[in-house]
Amino acid sequence: MTERKTKVDRSHSLPIIRQCEVLAISRSSAYRPPAGVSNHDIDLMRKLDELHLKHPFKGSRRLRDDLWDVHGLQVNRKRVQRLMRMMGIRAL
Repeated sequence: MTERKTKVDRSHSLPIIRQCEVLAISRSSAYRPPAGVSNHDIDLMRKLDELHLKHPFKGSRRLRDDLWDVHGLQVNRKRVQRLMRMMGIRAL
């Protein structure tokens, strides 16, 4: 989908709304730049990676619990799932 977002041309005679329809992307993604990853998320991803390397069989629930037990961080399970997806890690 990011490849299609780069094809939106602001100087083209076709309106951006129509370009988005043709490319099958939402208009909001054409106007708003993607949000970057915060420093807090990067730090959390490092800790998740460390825990995942030690225990590759643990899923998001158990990694969330380990973040609380080992690092004292109270993190939402959905956030752990999102970061795991971004990092490309899965429980074995």
